[in-house]
Amino acid sequence: MTETHGNQILELAAASMDLEAASAAAEQLGGTLYADEREDFRRLPFRALVTAATDDLAALWEVGDVGVYVVYRRLVKPGIPGLIGLFPMVRHPDLSHGESDAHWRDVHGPLALEHHAAMTHYTQLSVVANLAGLRLDGFALCGFENEYDLRNRFYTGPESVEVIAQDVRQFADPGNSPARLLAREYRFGADA
Repeated sequence: MTETHGNQILELAAASMDLEAASAAAEQLGGTLYADEREDFRRLPFRALVTAATDDLAALWEVGDVGVYVVYRRLVKPGIPGLIGLFPMVRHPDLSHGESDAHWRDVHGPLALEHHAAMTHYTQLSVVANLAGLRLDGFALCGFENEYDLRNRFYTGPESVEVIAQDVRQFADPGNSPARLLAREYRFGADA
């Protein structure tokens, strides 16, 4: 299942609580693993997200104990992430997925680049189909050089906090969107 358009690609994704199984699936499929390896994970919606340009849905189904998705990967800011703030997103209840996604892509993406200056990498995974489990509309992958930058330099300045929060409320439902993960990225296959 590979369809590319410039810096965009259609992939399968699975959210899992099982880090070991998710890692094995990512390696088997030559995909990417985003893993939150913190010991205290009780409040996390999942611990790992596996993405792969593959037609092997069964392999992802096995590890997708939280959810399985078809996602459209949009690279907004290329770079090498150190630590990723992985934000699962539920769309604003008054918007269709398409309306929410268009705002996220066309308005929020450029705004995020302006107000998250320390961000080294930014990718949007737009969920185009929820195949099983937790219903989501997207995953924002915000890369930073280290945990200090992610926690303390996420915003360019004090005014950026409100600008971003206000914009997120235009297309997403922050109250119903699951908690963010602090993830490391592991690439397998040709792009590793």
